[in-house]
Amino acid sequence: MVETLPVCPAPDPQPVAPHFAVPPGACDCHAHIFADFARYPLQANRGYTPAETPLPALFDLHDALGVERLVLVQASAHGTDSRAVLDAAAQHPERIRAVVAVAEGITDRELEDMHRRGARGIRLNLVDRGGMPFRSLAAVKDFASRLEPLGWHVELLVHVEQAPELEELVRAMPVPVSVGHIGYTPARVGLDDPGYQRFLGLLRDGFFWVKLTAPYRISAAERSPYADVAPFARAVVEAAPERVLWGSDWPHVIMRGRPVPNDGDLFNLFAAWVPDAEMRRRILVDNPARLYGFA
Repeated sequence: MVETLPVCPAPDPQPVAPHFAVPPGACDCHAHIFADFARYPLQANRGYTPAETPLPALFDLHDALGVERLVLVQASAHGTDSRAVLDAAAQHPERIRAVVAVAEGITDRELEDMHRRGARGIRLNLVDRGGMPFRSLAAVKDFASRLEPLGWHVELLVHVEQAPELEELVRAMPVPVSVGHIGYTPARVGLDDPGYQRFLGLLRDGFFWVKLTAPYRISAAERSPYADVAPFARAVVEAAPERVLWGSDWPHVIMRGRPVPNDGDLFNLFAAWVPDAEMRRRILVDNPARLYGFA
């Protein structure tokens, strides 16, 4: 029953200030919005019920952090109804791009319309209920040929260490593939895990983009600084600095009893993982501009 789904707390409204110089054009490459549920209803087949977190609240956060660009990622709670992220991107074409969720039956005309409204990729959530609208990963590979003319990519939420089939998929894909949450491998598994090492090898070989997002989702610690995640973050930056992105994962849904992190703390944690200012600029500005098509 929908009524038994966990209800997510609201994010911390008072982010601490960044402790580093945020470069102009910095991009939050992974955030969600939830608002106006009468207009943008949640799907029944979902794993959680989010708090209302509208776009103006996210803009307030970005203004406090000095972040100028945004990639809104379709949340599994909305299924394949991507209107919320598309409407936001269409209203702010210089500032926002969208990663949408689509069904296999979508037409090329519909994809082209989404592109005009700011979409630059599709998301497949292989972890949370309601997030995988395709029959299989093989079907995704076949579908991806339709994304290539648009310059889109495929974003996966997947535990990379548990998915050896990703190697065959990513080698055959005609478009880039990104993964969230540093690969979504629990830190307790360890950096030397064979599955994660396989992922790092593919990353070094030019496959995958990876997002430095949501350390609280893979850490054994309840609160920042999530020290056990640092080796994973540094490993992906070392493996492919030209294909690493950062995102807030705001508003931090499905915390499963953990305290909601402060977004300023998370941003400062990124700076601790990446102490070199030029590398931070690359991850925050240059890499997102290439993948998402910011001018």
